Amino acid sequence: MGYRGGYGGFGGGFGGGNQMQNLMKQAQKMQEEMQKAQAELEEAEIEGSAGGGLVTVTMNAKKVVTSIEINPDAVDADDITMLEDLIIAALNDAYKKADEMYAQKMGAFGGMGL
Repeated sequence: MGYRGGYGGFGGGFGGGNQMQNLMKQAQKMQEEMQKAQAELEEAEIEGSAGGGLVTVTMNAKKVVTSIEINPDAVDADDITMLEDLIIAALNDAYKKADEMYAQKMGAFGGMGL
């Protein structure tokens, strides 16, 4: 038996540079896919609503609120608490939908870059 060089019979560094190149290509592809998914999350429009549509909140999947629409029927000067509750409910509905979309788009990346 003679000395073969390399480590554990891998000869010259884990099968040459081919495996390393493949790993680098896979990592680059995953990074590109993750950037694409994050861009889609920023561009998504998610609506949450409450009170049968009396209050509608629009946000992206990164939970940045872009608009709130309040139907005039929801405005009662004697019951501001109801309107506040509707806004909170609409926000929570939109947040839940944003979480679901985020998990769907980013779950494949196993928490990388989050």
